[in-house]
Amino acid sequence: MRRFLIRLVVNAVALWLTTLIVAGVSVVSFDDGDGFATVVTYLLVALVFGLVNGILGNAIRIVAFPLYILTLGLLSFIVNGLLLLVVAWFTSLAGFGLVVDGFWWGVLGALVLGLIGGALNLILRPLTRERNG
Repeated sequence: MRRFLIRLVVNAVALWLTTLIVAGVSVVSFDDGDGFATVVTYLLVALVFGLVNGILGNAIRIVAFPLYILTLGLLSFIVNGLLLLVVAWFTSLAGFGLVVDGFWWGVLGALVLGLIGGALNLILRPLTRERNG
């Protein structure tokens, strides 16, 4: 449970930093004036992103494995951009959440999100290790 919560917070922080860096990616809170609502919105979007990436992303990666090899992994940028667009679509159904201005903004946002998330996971790796004993 602790590992899940740490990963959720890391994804939310990475998403927040991505919205600051990439102009075409933003998050719309369900209550514009409340800071707590903004934090909850980022956590909800990070949860949806984790679910979409874990379920749909893994299925796409398994099916498209030969294409990944053929393109030397460059297809992953396109797939990650599409997954970010799927997250934006899912969260927009609730009336708040992730907003991506276009496909290429999605690809750039996914690249930045992956880099920031990877760096944060590397820094916080000791917190997510399971202790034996």
